Amino acid sequence: MDASTAYLKLLLGVDAEMRLVYLKEMPKPETAMSLDLTTLLSALFFTWIVQLLLLVTLTFLVYEKEQKLRQIMKMHGLKNAPYWFISYAYFLSLLAAYMVLFVISGSIIGLDIFRLNSYSIQFVFYFICINLQIVLAFLLSYFFSSVKTASVVSYIYVFGSGLLGDALLKFFIEDTTFPRHWLVIMELVPGFSLYQGIYDFAAYAVAGHNMTKPGMQWVDLNDPMNRMKYVSILMSIEWIILLSMAFLLDNSPAWLPRSLFAFLSTKYSQLSRRPNRVNSEYMGDSVDMTKPDVFLEHMAVKQLLNEMDTRNTIVCHNLKKVYPGKNGNPDKIAVRELSLALRKGERFGMLGPSGAGKTSFINIMIGHVPPTDGTAYIDGLDLRKDMNEIYANIGVCPQHEYRH
Repeated sequence: MDASTAYLKLLLGVDAEMRLVYLKEMPKPETAMSLDLTTLLSALFFTWIVQLLLLVTLTFLVYEKEQKLRQIMKMHGLKNAPYWFISYAYFLSLLAAYMVLFVISGSIIGLDIFRLNSYSIQFVFYFICINLQIVLAFLLSYFFSSVKTASVVSYIYVFGSGLLGDALLKFFIEDTTFPRHWLVIMELVPGFSLYQGIYDFAAYAVAGHNMTKPGMQWVDLNDPMNRMKYVSILMSIEWIILLSMAFLLDNSPAWLPRSLFAFLSTKYSQLSRRPNRVNSEYMGDSVDMTKPDVFLEHMAVKQLLNEMDTRNTIVCHNLKKVYPGKNGNPDKIAVRELSLALRKGERFGMLGPSGAGKTSFINIMIGHVPPTDGTAYIDGLDLRKDMNEIYANIGVCPQHEYRH
């Protein structure tokens, strides 16, 4: 460089100079490229990955309801409390294994959101999260009877809450002037609280990557800008509340007013009363007088109901099942005012052509579908309100094999 400058001054004069701008030393030693995928994937991606567990759990529970597997298990003696314990333990084990693999895989490939943040904080947060997902699935399954409908609603909730969190909640999180109590109200939505927690993990991971220090540690929970502690407490409270609500709705104790949720679910039809005497509305029902056996059976049933004779195993009075017509077609009457009395020890066979109502009658008696009208008693128990007790006294051999 000095020789070049001296030669240049000799040719052009003492004021001449040569400037080398924007040049680096050569050769330059190689450096490893550092790329943090956490900043590229963002909290939205991880929120979607975790929330998809809700879809799996909900569709499984609704499938059991749609295929009547829950009723079959009750007929085999499985009570509500053991069913809840077994199902909850199964889903908790499944989702916990998924989250462990999720965190381990992210750490192996070098994602700072897993590698830099404290693993114990991640364990506590995701453990609360999956428990909240499970109880939310149990609660939502009460209101669905079709797997397809449940799947569509789940997808809308999962992706909708994630997008709203990334577009709306993120803006309010970063706005320090936004009231914190409104942020808490928004985080009552499980999807938003999950997004908030993952957002905090990502923020601490990015800061740790840039400053070459650890990410979120337990001492950082006292940071006023860190909402992980508040979100975890909020999700824990929601977990307990939703668990209680789901269990009460599923078991429906006598003191719980069923009409409270009637506008949300069609699970319960209008309950028939269990009178000491048969209501006059039943006494005036029409009977085909041209069939003496039908008339005699009808009169025998009315007499038994008047006397409330529980020596008969099955007593049906004017059972009726009507399926609403679709696409402009008329209603389909599957069971038309069936009256029947079967005494203990009696063996009874029901014969009839296809579409006569045999399967519909059996489905009513085992609680698969509610009757449109009429009443029936099994060992003195009303199938409209005592189905859980009836399940302990009956058994069904289905036409198709059930596996669970």
